[in-house]
Amino acid sequence: MPPHLHEDRATAQPEPGAVDALISQARQLRGRVDAVRRDAADDTEDPRQRWQRALCDLAVHQLDDLGEHLGQLREGLPGSDAAADADPARGRDTATYPPPETFLSVPAPGRAAVQALGRAGSAEWDLVTDGVEWSDELYRIFGRQRHDGPLTLDELPTFLFAEDQPVLSTAVTGCLVDARPIDCEFRIVRPDGAVRTVHMVGEPVLDAAGATASMWAVLRDVSELRRSQRTLRETRDSLQRERQIAQTEHRLAVELQEAVLPPWRGSLRFPQDGGPPAVDLAAHYLPSATSALIGGDWYDALQLPDGSALLTVGDLTGHGVSATSGMAMLLGALRGMAVAGLEPGPLMGWLNQMLDSSAQPALGSALCCRYHPADRRLVWSQAGHPAPLLFRDGTGRQLEAPEGVLLGATAGAQYGQAALDVMPGDLLVLHTDGLTPRRPGRGSAADASAGVRHLLELGPRFAQARTPQECVRIVVEELGAPEREDDACVLIAKFH
Repeated sequence: MPPHLHEDRATAQPEPGAVDALISQARQLRGRVDAVRRDAADDTEDPRQRWQRALCDLAVHQLDDLGEHLGQLREGLPGSDAAADADPARGRDTATYPPPETFLSVPAPGRAAVQALGRAGSAEWDLVTDGVEWSDELYRIFGRQRHDGPLTLDELPTFLFAEDQPVLSTAVTGCLVDARPIDCEFRIVRPDGAVRTVHMVGEPVLDAAGATASMWAVLRDVSELRRSQRTLRETRDSLQRERQIAQTEHRLAVELQEAVLPPWRGSLRFPQDGGPPAVDLAAHYLPSATSALIGGDWYDALQLPDGSALLTVGDLTGHGVSATSGMAMLLGALRGMAVAGLEPGPLMGWLNQMLDSSAQPALGSALCCRYHPADRRLVWSQAGHPAPLLFRDGTGRQLEAPEGVLLGATAGAQYGQAALDVMPGDLLVLHTDGLTPRRPGRGSAADASAGVRHLLELGPRFAQARTPQECVRIVVEELGAPEREDDACVLIAKFH
């Protein structure tokens, strides 16, 4: 740092061409960062977007700060010979250099903030004469007029926050007594009540005997820069908290789903009392390939007291703990009503009423089948859900669905019921609508139709499979694609 405020400091000006090159590079970089900032979505709800925006704002502030400092470096110190030579009236060559406030094409409403952010003032306190010299910019930083005069080292702490005064006192004492450089930061309260954060760097000026004759310092208003840094920290912390919450929610959702869905992972056979098998079952849950959140999809199979078997799949809207807890409630009610003897149609009606009157309304689709082994009769009902697929001798078809709207869509909805006589060797496939991937530019109805056709084309392979578990493996191989946007369940039953 130069040792004086006067003639000897003015002689050390850098080459104008080198500074101009730096200014040009800084201007170009500022424009690029500003373009990125404009492209960044200003989403106050998304922590990641808030963090990205804050990071761009901080980079812009720092580049504005750099630009103002380069502008001052090119101008030279006010009153110096170099500045006077450039322009006797204003201290710079106005024909060659743009004014500082237009240095980086800052819009008019933001010029004052940029000047307050980037400009630095200089000061020298002479210990021999008790004289004090301040640059014009330092008066502006402290909100004082030149006729008010500069602040002495004894008066300077009166502008600081009480808790920041020891910081300045320690730095000044170290400089004057031990000849240590100053590098500290403190907050000041200006006469107009405004609070500013000031960064101060300085060093002692020694006389011929090596004693401290004066103290030279540069003070910079860094209020906006610190505000941007604080915003960046807050948004980064918020993003980290959101990630932790999401991880916790995902873990809870997985644990809840595993606790509710049937524990069997291989094949399941009904009846389970050692008699001849009536139906073999296998099921699988396929998580979403594009989302870390668990959805409300379920599958279930349950042997009922009268010897029949309950087969069901469904999907509750939403993701995370709320969806899985709602799914657990719905599946628990479905199991209870099925054990009580309700047929699929009336059972759907009660599920709809329960969901419609829930404290946390939601929508759901469901498919419920009841198989009676004595007469090989399958009775089923659906609520806005894809109909089952029946495969016989390698050929599949989609069953005609009875009437039924989404659960929770309307109060008092009535649900139809259909019946089917199955044959030994028949294969029944139940699935949720997330099983088949959505395709860009296609509607949901077209996607569903294409997905059904894809499943029906697997009929010859199903016919060669020995168990439902092998059929499930075929489905996973074909439809466990990375582009699937939603989670899904599939349940396959083979009748004997």
